[in-house]
Amino acid sequence: MEKQGQDLAMSVPRDPLNGHNEGPNLELRERALGLPPPQTPGIFCGQDEERWDFVLVSDFHEVGSEKETKRRKFLDELSKKGFTIKKIEDEKLFHGVRAPKQIFRKYQWLLRNPDDPDSRPDAHHDVPVTTREHLGREQRFTNLLCSTPPPEKLRDLMKKKVFEAAFPLHTVRPGMWREEGTDFLEERWARWRNIFCQQPIEKIRCYFGEKVALYFAWLGWYTYLLGFAAVAGLVTFVAGITIFNSSQVSKEICEATNTTMCPLCDKCPFWSLSETCTYAKVTHMIDNEGTVLFAMFMAIWATVFLELWKRQRATVVTNWDLYRWDEEEEELAMELINDMQHKPQQYQHSYFRSTIILLLVLLMIAVLIGIAHGLVIYRVVATAFFTQSDFEFLQNQANTMAVMTGAVLHYITIVNRLVALYLCDLEKPRTLSQRENNFTVKFFTFQFFTYFSSLIYVAFFLGRINGHPGNYVRVAGKWRLEECHPSGCITDLFIQMATIMVLKQTISNVVEYLSPWVTHKLRKKRQHPKKRRTMSGGEEEEEEEEDACRRQWVNNYRLSEVEFLSLFDEFLEMVIQYCFTTIFVAAFPLAPLLAFCNNLLEIRLDAIKMMRLRRRIVPWKANDIGIWLQVLEAIGILAVIGNGLVIAITSNFIPVQVYKYTYSPCVTENSTAVDCSTGYINHSLSIFRVQDFEPHTNPGLALTGLRRRYRDYRNADDYSYTVQFWHIFAARLAFLILFEHAALCVKLIAAWYVPDVPKSVKNAFRVRKHNNLHKELSMMEYSTEV
Repeated sequence: MEKQGQDLAMSVPRDPLNGHNEGPNLELRERALGLPPPQTPGIFCGQDEERWDFVLVSDFHEVGSEKETKRRKFLDELSKKGFTIKKIEDEKLFHGVRAPKQIFRKYQWLLRNPDDPDSRPDAHHDVPVTTREHLGREQRFTNLLCSTPPPEKLRDLMKKKVFEAAFPLHTVRPGMWREEGTDFLEERWARWRNIFCQQPIEKIRCYFGEKVALYFAWLGWYTYLLGFAAVAGLVTFVAGITIFNSSQVSKEICEATNTTMCPLCDKCPFWSLSETCTYAKVTHMIDNEGTVLFAMFMAIWATVFLELWKRQRATVVTNWDLYRWDEEEEELAMELINDMQHKPQQYQHSYFRSTIILLLVLLMIAVLIGIAHGLVIYRVVATAFFTQSDFEFLQNQANTMAVMTGAVLHYITIVNRLVALYLCDLEKPRTLSQRENNFTVKFFTFQFFTYFSSLIYVAFFLGRINGHPGNYVRVAGKWRLEECHPSGCITDLFIQMATIMVLKQTISNVVEYLSPWVTHKLRKKRQHPKKRRTMSGGEEEEEEEEDACRRQWVNNYRLSEVEFLSLFDEFLEMVIQYCFTTIFVAAFPLAPLLAFCNNLLEIRLDAIKMMRLRRRIVPWKANDIGIWLQVLEAIGILAVIGNGLVIAITSNFIPVQVYKYTYSPCVTENSTAVDCSTGYINHSLSIFRVQDFEPHTNPGLALTGLRRRYRDYRNADDYSYTVQFWHIFAARLAFLILFEHAALCVKLIAAWYVPDVPKSVKNAFRVRKHNNLHKELSMMEYSTEV
């Protein structure tokens, strides 16, 4: 039988796409190769034969109008190619489309080359067969619709409003999706009660496609490993709480009742350092030795997470027979099936266009940085405003209120994605996946600068570019820049991150759920089906069948629309969250815990949204998460740099250590009976003569001869930097270099230690190749003997 099948396969023509009469020959060749007979498992309404791959929706256009002509021409073109079309009139004009069996036979033939042993039916391959044909059917059908001869492509017609919507239908397929009489995905996945249950990734893949399944597989894996980071962050935070009242630095601030500080603004009074006792305790709760260890842990965690995900992804896509799937090959197959005269679209690159796009991207980044500068000015003005308020609470907490309101204002200044889409279109991407990748890089870059420009200012510039008393740096020559608290700026960064994370996750989840829910309810309430005349006699059965389709199509249409970037939005939300949980996590140890709790809700929220509130996403084949993996790897490197800078520059960890081992009583007096950080606050404050104030500030104190303190390392006579400042500067630089090199070395070791592909996957491919070669050799020897 093997020889007979082989001879038969070799005796028939190799091109199954010539003309329209290849059906019997193609079936013969398929049987010879062991291919299963093609089926029509689309979305059904009534009888088993009435299954529809896609539904096209349009308005009722005037007869003879341009839109009506284009719509009729497009549908006629589909009919000529063998597509079955059914029209139903209701609140809109619906056209159900079913692709012919022959298309899928051609598809299976093209991607199962009989000359390639790995492509034979006995070998694993990415072409869906009986258990996957409904998924592959909808995906391939979409490709065919989108690749009709120009200028009549479906996406072009939708832009021109010829068609309002095009979508596959939500359905429950008997025998496959029901388990014990209930819908498996509805009952076991899209339910809040299953929040701690494992996701049915295989079922998700069969219903929504590999691309959506990989998103949920990645999100579940990320959330699972985030639990370990959340525990470590919680332990670090709790450890900080235990030393809330025991810090020597905090004690000195609380007891500094005789230390008078320079005013925080031009109209502000002098203030006692002890007034910020609670603020100092909170700062030390965040800024301690445990923070350094946690930052190092998170740098390693980010690497291990990505390496383990690569292994998980390799295992998953191998089980799906997609590990070596070639997207370009499938794209070419679709084009050839649609048009035998099709010529492959060539890759193009224009240095001029790339230069223009680069300049525009840099201009957009400059605009975003300008917005961040605007927020800085807002905080300066807000601080002055709150200080002059009639409310005592606002006067005392002016800086904190400015930070919090600035964070709220920062959250709502989100750049519009239209800019990224415009820049993406300028590049003229060849395929939809290339367009999505280009858009991902640009829009993520814009969002990154939008979210993190203000945080970068607070972490690395706040209190370091404001000058000193008597020579302040001013905005427009009027408003002084902000200063850090004597305990450091890390608490400001903590408040900013907490505000943005809580706002972003809470508001995003609420809007993400309520928006499609409200849209669905309003559309359902506003649109009612038209009344139809009652049919009689032999037409009753046809009307009943049409009513089943009508109800299903209308109900699906009333769901919220799904854009081609809908899954991009889900990825973007999680990757921005990943930035918060890694880059500045040294200043906010609770970030992984907040992210973990949010993700538990996010998984079920996305499931409910996809199953009940939105139209069904078009299934797309994929074998990885695309360019997001490179984005995550870049974030991992930024996390090492960011946390190193936070500890070296924002935190007081380095100045305290320099004081302990260079200037403390433990060194100068050889005393071991006292805490080595005793006297640090007095050592970190400089002296300012009141008569040196600028003429327009506090002129009544110019002749008093008083001296006040401010946070800096400057000499009392000429206000130049002291030797201690340069010692600390050198220590910061040395720590930054040491930390980043050590963390990057650990990342490289972790990446080497954890292979990207499990040995089980490698062995499976090796055994498969061995078996195929062995079978080929056996068949050759048998043929020679005969």
